[in-house]
Amino acid sequence: MGIRLDQVGIVVKDMGRALDFYRVLGLDIPEGSNDEMHVEVAQSGLRLAFDKQEVVAKAFGGWVEPVGYRVELAFRCDSAQAVDELCEKIKEHGYEVHLEPWDAFWGQRYAVVQDPDGNHISLFAPL
Repeated sequence: MGIRLDQVGIVVKDMGRALDFYRVLGLDIPEGSNDEMHVEVAQSGLRLAFDKQEVVAKAFGGWVEPVGYRVELAFRCDSAQAVDELCEKIKEHGYEVHLEPWDAFWGQRYAVVQDPDGNHISLFAPL
C-alpha cells in the first residue's frame, strides 16, 4: 500500500481574513468562500485546506489553540525580484513580514511572512 501527501490543512480563526491573505500571496480563491467553514484550493496536485476552529473542534472532539506558529508553508516564486515584490505587497496590505528578503547561503532569495493566524510562510526563489 502506497501513500502520498494529498492535503495540508490550516486551522483559522477568521476565514475571510485568512483567505484574503492567501489571495494577496497569489492563490486563486473564490471571493464567495469567505463565509465558509471549510475551503479547499488545488495547488499542483496538492490541496491546501482551511478550516475554522469550530469545525476542527467538532470533527475531533475539541481543539486547543497552540502557542507559536503551527505550520510553515514554502512558496516558490518565479524570481528573486518576485520575492521582494511579494513581500512589499504583503506589507502594503497590512500583513507582517517576519524576515525581510535576504540572499540565503543555500542559494535562494528567501523571506518569511506571517499569515493572520501566526503561521510562518516562506517565500523563495533560486538565485
